[in-house]
Order: sequence, then C-alpha cells, then structure tokens
Amino acid sequence: MSVSGASDPQPDPGPGGRRRAWAELLAGRVRRQTLDPEREQKLQESALGLLRSHLNLNHLLLEVEGPPRKKVCLSQLIDRDSPDAYADLSSSFIGSALRDQALRLGVPVAVLSSQMVTASIVQICEAGAEASQGVLLDSEQRKKLFSLLEIIRYLLAHSMFSRLSFCQELWKVQDSLLLEAVWHLHTQNIVSLQELMESHADVQAVVAWLSRSLQYLCEQSEQTEASSQHADTARTVLSDFVQMLVLRGFQENSGLRRNVEPERMPQIAVAVLQRMLAFALEALAAGVQEESPAHKAVRCWLSMFSGRTYCSMISTDCPKRFFRHTLTQILTHKPVLKVSDAVQMQKEWSFARTHPLLTSLYRRLFVILSPEELVGHLQEVLETHEVNWQHVLSCVSALVTCFQEAQQLVIDWVARLLARAFESFDLDSIVTVFLVVRQAALEGPSVFLSYADWFQASFGNARGPHSCSKKALVFLFKFLSDLVPFEAPRYLQVHILHPPLVPSKYRSLLTDYVSLARTRLADLKVPIENMGLYEDLSSARDVTEPHSQASQDVEKAVTVFELTGRIPVAVMEASIFRRSYYVTHFLPALLTPRVLPNPPDSRAAFIESLKRADKIPPSLYSTYRQACSAAREKPADTVPGMKVDPDCGEGTLGLLTAALQELRATMTDPAQYDAVSAQVAVVSERLSSALGLREDDSSCEALKIQLSVLAPELEQREQKVVDLMLTSFCQNLMAASSFAPPYRQGSWAARFVMATCAHTLLPAVLTRLCQLLRHQGPSLGAPHVLGLAALAVHLGEARPVLPEVLVGPPFPARGLSVPEFFSSLLPCGTRESLFFCLRFCTAAISYSLCKFSYQSRSAMYSCLSPGLIKKFQFIVLRLFSEARDPLSREDAASLPWRPLYLPPTDWQRAALRLWRHTTFQELLKEKEFHLTYRDWLQLELEVHPELDALSDAERRDFQLWAIHEHFLPEPHTAGGCDGDLGAAFTALVDALLDFCHSSRSYEHSENSDLVLGGYMGNRDIFSRLQEMAVDLEQGPAVPHGRAPSGGHFLFGVFHRRLQALASGWDMASRLHRQRELLMCKRILLVLPPSVLVQVEQPATPNCDEFFHLVNSELRNVCFHGGALTHDITVHFFRGLLSACSRSRDPPLAAGLALSACQAQCPMLLTSALLWWPRLEPELHCRWRGFLGPSPRGLQMLQEAQQFARSLLSPDGVSPAPGPAWVSAAALYFTIQRARVESRGLEELGSLGEELLVFLFFFSLMGLVSSHLTPHAVDTPKALDLCAEVLGCLQRRTSSWLQLFQLTETDAGLGHVLLRLVPDQHVSLLPVAFYSLLPYFDGDALVREDTFLRVAVDLYLQLLRLFVAGDTSALPTLANRGQELQGQSDPVDLITKARLFLLQLIPRCPRKSFSNMAELLALHGDGDPEVTAALLQAAGLA
Repeated sequence: MSVSGASDPQPDPGPGGRRRAWAELLAGRVRRQTLDPEREQKLQESALGLLRSHLNLNHLLLEVEGPPRKKVCLSQLIDRDSPDAYADLSSSFIGSALRDQALRLGVPVAVLSSQMVTASIVQICEAGAEASQGVLLDSEQRKKLFSLLEIIRYLLAHSMFSRLSFCQELWKVQDSLLLEAVWHLHTQNIVSLQELMESHADVQAVVAWLSRSLQYLCEQSEQTEASSQHADTARTVLSDFVQMLVLRGFQENSGLRRNVEPERMPQIAVAVLQRMLAFALEALAAGVQEESPAHKAVRCWLSMFSGRTYCSMISTDCPKRFFRHTLTQILTHKPVLKVSDAVQMQKEWSFARTHPLLTSLYRRLFVILSPEELVGHLQEVLETHEVNWQHVLSCVSALVTCFQEAQQLVIDWVARLLARAFESFDLDSIVTVFLVVRQAALEGPSVFLSYADWFQASFGNARGPHSCSKKALVFLFKFLSDLVPFEAPRYLQVHILHPPLVPSKYRSLLTDYVSLARTRLADLKVPIENMGLYEDLSSARDVTEPHSQASQDVEKAVTVFELTGRIPVAVMEASIFRRSYYVTHFLPALLTPRVLPNPPDSRAAFIESLKRADKIPPSLYSTYRQACSAAREKPADTVPGMKVDPDCGEGTLGLLTAALQELRATMTDPAQYDAVSAQVAVVSERLSSALGLREDDSSCEALKIQLSVLAPELEQREQKVVDLMLTSFCQNLMAASSFAPPYRQGSWAARFVMATCAHTLLPAVLTRLCQLLRHQGPSLGAPHVLGLAALAVHLGEARPVLPEVLVGPPFPARGLSVPEFFSSLLPCGTRESLFFCLRFCTAAISYSLCKFSYQSRSAMYSCLSPGLIKKFQFIVLRLFSEARDPLSREDAASLPWRPLYLPPTDWQRAALRLWRHTTFQELLKEKEFHLTYRDWLQLELEVHPELDALSDAERRDFQLWAIHEHFLPEPHTAGGCDGDLGAAFTALVDALLDFCHSSRSYEHSENSDLVLGGYMGNRDIFSRLQEMAVDLEQGPAVPHGRAPSGGHFLFGVFHRRLQALASGWDMASRLHRQRELLMCKRILLVLPPSVLVQVEQPATPNCDEFFHLVNSELRNVCFHGGALTHDITVHFFRGLLSACSRSRDPPLAAGLALSACQAQCPMLLTSALLWWPRLEPELHCRWRGFLGPSPRGLQMLQEAQQFARSLLSPDGVSPAPGPAWVSAAALYFTIQRARVESRGLEELGSLGEELLVFLFFFSLMGLVSSHLTPHAVDTPKALDLCAEVLGCLQRRTSSWLQLFQLTETDAGLGHVLLRLVPDQHVSLLPVAFYSLLPYFDGDALVREDTFLRVAVDLYLQLLRLFVAGDTSALPTLANRGQELQGQSDPVDLITKARLFLLQLIPRCPRKSFSNMAELLALHGDGDPEVTAALLQAAGLA
C-alpha cells in the first residue's frame, strides 16, 4: 500500500452509506488513540510471543544470505556504517532470536547455536544432487554454506558459539557430513581439522570415517568432468588433508598440539595414511582394471606423493619421515609370499613388468630419499620385519634402474649381508642376498652385473666367505640344494658351469649338488652337455637349445692359464662333470695340429699341463703329436704378395710377443724412455720375421691398397700377427694413459705405428680394422675402441707417406686417404652403428685434441677426416637434444680423454663434454669440418628408421629442428640456406636424387629403380619435402619459387640434372637416365598436385614446364606405349582442377589449359583416355564443385570414349569427335580393354580414312610394346589388330606408308604422333613393318611409288639396329616364334625382310627407284646384295 492510495476517490456504496478506506480508518484510530507507554509494552510482548510461537531457527539460518561472491569480514559485520552493514542486521537478528530461544529453553546460547548450525549444515549437505557417496558440494550448496559461515563468524565474535559443542554435534551426524564442508570449516577458521578429529572419543571411528571420505574424494576427483573449478576444489581439498595428516602425524615437536590428549591426532593421522596406502596397494595387488573407478582413485591418491604437495612445508623432515614410513609399509604390506614363491616369481617383478602406478610411487619416494638412505632403509626393514617379497624386489629393481650409483651400493650391501650370513649361518641373510642380486641382474648388464659374474666373483675363489670352514660349505650347498626345486634353469646352469671353489677334501659336497642340479635340468629338458665352458650366462632368459663354442673356450682357457699358470677351474670341472663336452668338443678344438713353436707358447704349455694332470687320453695326445710332426715337414703357406722365408715358423710369433711385452715394460718406466725407440726397432724386426719377409722385400709398398669393405678377408697367419699388434697397441695405450695424458706420453705411439703398421703390414692392418670397425664394431669394448681410435689418429698423422685405399662398392671408385678410409668404416644406419660411431668418433677426436693440444692446428687437422668429424656432429645433434641448445663455454682444461679410459666409460657424457669443449668448437669453425645442410641430408638418408635409435616422433622433431631451426637460418658460407626455403627445398631434392644413384642405396633395397619406395627413412624425408612445398606455396614469394617461364622451380632442378647426365643410347646411359626420371616422377607424386600447374592471373594455368618434362623425358619412360602411368596422369589432372579452383573463371581456365595440352602435350590426353574408367569418376566428382558445365577438353575426352564404346557395341555408332587422333586413341585403348577379337572389328571399315591411319599408328605402337613388354601386351592379338586395320587401309587404297616416315618437321602427322610415343618405339618401327609382311597386299604395294623406298629404308634401319646391338625388342621374336608364324629369331626376321626385298625389286616400276641412289649412298653398305639389286634395277649399276 502506498501513501497515495489514501487519497484516491472511492465509489459510492449506495444507499447503505459510504465505505471508508483502510488507511482512512487507521488514520482515524491514530487520531482517537492517545499515547500510552504501558499499552505499547504490552503490544511488543504480544508481538514477540507471536514470533516465538512460529519461529524456525533452522530455516532462518538458511534463508539469510550474504552478499554474492564476496567474503564478509568480521569488521564488516561489526561496523554498521560499512556498505555491508546489512549482513550484520541479519546476523544480529538471528543472534537475538538465538538468545531469546536459549533463554526460553534454559540452555546456554552457545550450545543452542551449535546445535542449530549443525542442523543447518546437515540440511545443506543433504540438499545436493551428488551421488550418495559424494564428498563434494555443488555450487548451490557451496553458496548456502558460505552464507552460513558468515553467521557463524558473527556468533563466534559475540561469544554465542561453542566450538567443542559444535564438534560433538557434528560427530553425531557424521554420516550426513560432506568432507568439503568440513574442509571449509577448517579453512574459514570455524573449527580446525585437528580440533574436530580429537573431539571424538573413538579413534577408530574417526579413522574409518576420514579414510572412507578420502577414498570417495579420490574417486570423485578423478571422475569430475562438470567444471575445472569443481576439479580444482577436489584436488585442493585432498592436498590440504594430506598436508595436515603428514604434518600432524610425522612432526616431532609435540608443543604444537593444543588438546589435552596430544597423542590422539598423530595416531589418527598415521592410521588414516596407512589405511589409504593399504587401500592403494590392495587394489594394485588385485589387478585393478585400468581406468576403472578404483584405478583412478589409486592414481589420484598416489599423485599426492608428488613433491609439489609438500613444497609449502617449511621443513622437509616431515615429508622425509612420512616417505620412510610409507616405504616401510609398502615393503611389509601383507607378507604372505614365501621365499620359494619369490625364487620362482621374481622374474615377473622386474621394473618393466611392475605395475606402472607402483613404479611411479617408488620414483616419487626416491625424490626425497637418497640412494644411500634407500639402501639403508631396505636393510633395516629386512632385518626387523616380515616383508612382502614382491614389493621388496620390485623396489630393488626400481632402485638400480633409477640411480646409477645404486649398483655399487647394492653390491656393497649384499657383500656385507653375505659375510654376516656365513659368520652366523643366518639363512635369512643369504636368502636376501640371492634374491636381491638376482633381481638387480634382471635389469640387464647396463644396470647391474650379471648373476653369473656375481656368483663367480663371490664363490669362485679361495677368498670367498664359503671357504673358511666345512660348516660354511655345508651351509652354502644346503641352501643351494634347497633352492633347486624352485629355480629357473639359467641359475642352475650358472651354478654348474661356474661352481663354487671347493677344497678337494670336500669335493663330495659339490658333486652331490651338481648331480642334483643336473637331474633337475634333465627333468626340465634343458641340456647342459653341449654348453660352452665360458658361455655367456648373463641373460635372464632360460636356455632352450645347446650351444657349442669350443674354440672360444680354448682361447679363454689358454688366456686364463697364461695369467695364472694353473689349469682353469672351469676346465677341471668340465673334465669331471661334463666329460662328454670336454672329450668330444673341447679337446679336439684344443689339440688342433700345428707346427709346434720353440720355445713352447702358452697353448703348448697348457696342453702339457693337462697331459701331466691326466686330463688328456694318451691315445688322443699321441695322435696330436704325430699330426704336429707331419705339419712341421710340410712347407709353410705362402702369404700372397710377400716373399716368405722357409725357416719362418710359429716360434717367431712367440719372439714377437716377447718383444711387445718388453716394449710395454719400457714405455711404462719413466727411467727407460730413451730405450723406447730401440725397442720399437726390435719389434719391427721381429714383425718381419713373423711375416717371413726378407730385409730387401719391398713388394708390399704399392701406390694404392685395394681391399673389399663388404667382405674383407685375411690369411690366418696375417690375422694372428695383426691381432697381436693391435692388442699390444691397445694395451700399451691404456697402460700409458693410466699415468700420463696423451700429450705427455711421448712419441711411442707414432713410432710404433710407423715402424710396424705403416708399410708392410698396412694392407693387413686396414683389412683387419675393416673387419673390426665395420662388421664387429658394436661388440667392441671400451679399451678396444680407445686403442683403435688412437691408432686411426696416428695413421692419419702419417697420411703423407701412406698410399691411398681403394675400397670398392658401396664407396666411390677413387682412392681414399687413410683418414677418409676410417670414416667410410663407420656407417650410421642403425641404432647399434650410430652408437658405435659415436664412441669411436668421441675417442678419436678426444685423443687428437689431447695429443696435439700444444702443437699447431695443422697437425691436429691433418690426422682427422672431415667426414669423421661431421659424423660426430650429426650423431650428437641427432641423439642428444641438449646439444641443440646454445652452448655454454667450458673450461678448456677439462679435456674429455681422462674419463674415457677409466671404467665404466660414460660415452654420452664424454661426447657432450667434447661437444662443448672450446677447442672442438673452434675446430668446427673451419669450413672443411663444419657439418653443412647437404652433409646432414646425406647422413640422414642413410638411417634405417625401423632400426633407428630415435622413435618416429623423435626423428620427425629432429628433422624439423635441423631443417628449419638449424640449417635454414645459417648463412650460405656456413653450409646453410641463408633463410631461403627454396634453396633448402632444392638441396633436399638434389640429395634425394643423389642418394638414389649412390651405391649406398643398394644397402636399403634390392630394387634399385624404386629404392626410395620401400625405405621409410626416405619417406620421412619426403614428408619434410612435402611440408616445405606447402610452405613455399602458401608463404610469401621467394626467389626460387618459380622458374623464369612461370612453372615451379622444381622443374628447373630436374632440367639441370638431366642435362648433366651423359646422353646416349647405350644400356648404361639409358638405365641411368631412366632411374633419374623415375625418381623425379616419384618426387612429383609425393608433392602437392599444384606443383605441376601454376596459376597465372587472370585465369590461365601454366603447365609449360610440366609439358616440356613430359615431351622431352617422361615420354621415353612410358611402360604403356602411348601413355603415361596412371599415377602421374591423375596427379596432373588433380593439379589442373586445383589450379582452376583458384582462378576467377574455372571453366575458362580449364578449357584454356586443356587446349594448350592438346597442342603442346598430346600424350597427356592419350594417357587420360587409357585410364579414363578410373579417371572419369574423380574428374566429375571434383568438377561438380565448380557449379558449371564441363570444359570443352573434358567433354571431348568423354565423347571420344563414348564413340569408342559405341563402335564396339551392337547399338548405333556415335559420331567421332575431333581431332581424329583423340578418337583413334580412345578406340585403340577401348579395344585393348575389351579384349576384342579381330572378327569383332567389322565396324572398322566404316571409319574415316584419317581416323584409320591414326588407329593403325596406335596399333603399330601396341605391336612394338608387345615385343618390349610381352607380359603386358599379347603379341598375337596386337599383330591381329594391326593386320585388321592394315587390311581396311589397303582395301581403301589409303596412304599409310607415311606413318613409317615421320619427322619432327612435319606439320601434319609427325608433329602430333612423334609426341605420343617414346623415341624407342619409333626407332623400332622397322620391326613392326616387317612383322606385317604376311599381311601386305603385294600387287597393290608394287603400284605404290613410295613403297619400295620406304621398305628399303626400314630394312636398312633394321640392319643398323641389329649391328649396333640394339635388339631389345627382337629377342621376344625368338621366344614367341611359334606364335609369330615362323619368325623364330631376329636373324630370321632380317632374312625374311631381305628375301621380300629381293623378290619385290624386280617387280617395281622404274619410277619407284627415284632418289634411291642418295639413300644407298648414306646406308647402303649394310647389305651389298640388296644394294646391287637396287642399283641394277634402277639402271645405275
């Protein structure tokens, strides 16, 4: 009601009297009543009573809302003058109501308010639409809760709220309480989580409720999809709870706890965290399905172990204690597996097979705990708890995998455990040792030493812990015997082949165990008799097939005997326990007859020791000695190319060995440096004796050395000598490097190389290096790589006096210098070869930098091949992304050589240190050593992607970085592209084509013509080519974007390369050109079709460059006679329609382009007619998008196709469209597709003469094609078609001879037809002509004035083809002679042609011989008889 309503006029009620308004009545009462204070008091009391009887405080609390999206502060509630004073009005009203209600009920207002607030919170939590197990509020609930929190703040500020009572009330309704609501109470300082947790008397009930709520929160957090705000809230709630639990549960300082019971909160926190981890571990053990709710919940909870969760904590002590406690719980969770189970199943618990969530948990724990702490904690848990072996062993796998230094820590730990086990005969300790070692060994030799190596090192010598007493031996073999029923065969084989060292008096213990183990292996059907003594047992997989490696066993046994002077234990054991292998394999390999040296070498001494120990049967030994005596009487084998001293024998190798050992002792003794040169001379002399060379021999010093890289071979004696020299050099280098860097080692290495390897032995050394580096490189150890790299450096240093090397395919025919030769031995095609090349290059470059660091740069540069340095750059940039970043200069003194010879060698670190080294970066500034864009392309093309070290995505990223970020911006002087994408594109095309022609491509595919078609690496490069083509097309105009004629500049590249090729009709030139063209075509096909057709404004597509390529080159590689292949044909039309779509008038543009095509490149139209059934649907589909009629050119092709089909159908014949050659081509290809017999071509006689002439030409080309590609074209049918058309022409007396006299200068037929077929087909027209002899109408042809001249000319051409050897079409005549009516071979065809002419000449009129003299003067010497007949008939004889 408004005030203005009182003055509104009211209608007259009538005779009953006037009625007054309500406001008027009240105004009257006001005027009549007098002010009475007592009455006013009574009225107020009545109003309050009315309110009390109808007031619902719960509803009142929920109805009051604060200002939207704004936090109401306590000061605003108190300050009534603030803009938010209205909130205080609501809170004040509610506070007054609460006081009144509490007074009426006789309870404290704080208790009542706590009850009312709790009831309101329950109503809010139950009002949501979330699932029954949800713990998060929706937006409406959250809004109401924030309003309620403002009221609680007011009540707290006015001492009208009890936190303790509130906590008690909350626990009464815990089943209705949502976790987010509790979190808001904590964050808004209403009641802390600690207060709430400690207010409940039942700790287990609190733990159960909070754990359950946290599980629901994890599930709901991972399933949240409604809004990012909702998900963020869930993660924040979970993170805050975890932080509070960790802080309260693992904080040593108890003074922060405020409640009376200080131990309750830590107890609750620890219990909740334990229950949550147990929930996660049990879910993983149950095999939770990925992306199931349980899996997501586990993943969410384990994500809380991330370091980000605890970064806000001031001290890391709490997280570290928590992580240690967590690790303990993981290791001891449900220890139900027995040791026997662990022995059998531990192979399934490797790092790769462990659940990814569990391994991620391990890695997160490892972030805070150091390897030393982890190993110590493992030891502590294993000593004090029952453990879950699966978790313990999977943790060990993760530990050794994640930490490189963990290997040594674990080795030291198990060594201590092993010693303790044998000290106190503690079974638990030895169980732990074996399980831990085997588990770590499962991760591979790059992570941990093999189990075989560890077992042999621990028990294979007299210092082992088992050798102290009989009790220790019994303890060991009792333990090993107990393991036998549960062990994998591989471990049993290790124990048998590398048994513990046992004193002879306790040998029965070992024999009993070996018998038991062999029985078990027999039960498992795993043979051991044929396994080698020193077979590699480091692999974790079981052996299923026997391996015999007696020769390797002999070499290793001799080496061990040479070092120790005793018969190796493995040999003694084999003679007892593996007698079958020992007698049938080992002894025959050892007792190979040879010339025995004098004095005896290590092998002879080893044999004599075995004889004295009765380990060789007397009869076998006697046979061996007799064979050796017989070998001495035979002349020694002659080393090819060398003069051999007949007195030379194996004894000279012993003398050479002794001299090399003396050299090593001399050079490692600083006091004898002066004697090094003399000792090198002694070695050189002994080397000549070992090779049987006389002093005056110089036959080996050739100008060039020739060897085969693909199959290098050496004589046995040469290989022994070379191996001895190379081994000595490697050993000397390692020995010298152990006490001095290379630049302080003197000149021993250079003297050694020059005196021993540089001349007489150089061919053999290079051949052996080829075997080692190119064919066995990845298997070489670090000492071999370092030694051979240093040898390569010193051979490069001697380059001026060394001959060149001819290595043969797949390398250039020119001679290579020795440094270039070493570069050629380092392929980069596979992962293994890439890493070996990295190792060798790192070693060689590092050695040269250190060796020549104080000499001139020219000395350093002369010994290194630019190819080797470029390969190093290529591999480092390819494998290590950090090398692509800008370099930070390192100290020049940090030379990378020292870390290389100190085991274990970290090649990656060494390579990166070398890469960042100042001297090396200065070396790269030299132009000859800098990796250019073209160098990079050549190396990248060699990589096999299926064997690459990079994944497909990594390879793509690297290629994009190399092209666009590295080489494209680099200046041209530095091998880059000066920012010119067109130049980069051109270089890439050149590299692809060069690679196709290089011999290296043969290594990728057997099909040399289509080598790039089956090679993924090149397809990757093609992808980069496509991307660059698109960038060039869509980007701004570039200098190389168009050729001067308006076409794409790619055609300029093709033209330049094709012009550079040798021209000629010989087979090699033709094949080379054909291969180049096939590659050009393949490049065109992988690029966008728009490359073929360029758009020139206003509307004309420009195809001139492509037309020129077709007419001049592609026409000559046609495999379908008069048509291009389907792929390039459809590619052109796609490009044409694409170009038309960018013009203002597509039909006009297409019409102009097809008209130009008809005039300039008719082969494209005949190709379209050949492939029309496949081409037509796509063309019509694409053209429908232009909303206009088809262009005239397409209509012409369609009409020609309709005409051809109608001619072969019984229905009426459609008119033939012009020009006639188009209709003839359509008809010919339709006949070919329809496989029509000659009797089905009755309608040909109704065709026009011009069309028949063109059809005859296409038939002739088909006949020629049938000779060239008999598998594609049926020769008899082609011949029948030619005969049928020829018959029609002869019946009409039409002129068809002009088809055999076509020239480019003809304005008529020649101008068109010669551009429709390959030149080779035209050159073989004589074959087609004389193949049709049976079908000629002789009488009619005699009357034709020009026939004789044409026949003679074609005969002379046929002779020239045969004499020149160009009979590529003629052999098919011999192969298909019966089908060709008696034409049995090329000679037969020529003979019949000759006979035909000799019979024809007398019948021809005199005018047929006009101009015959000029023809015979040019080529008449081919057949004197025919020439004489012609001259006589012409009256010129």
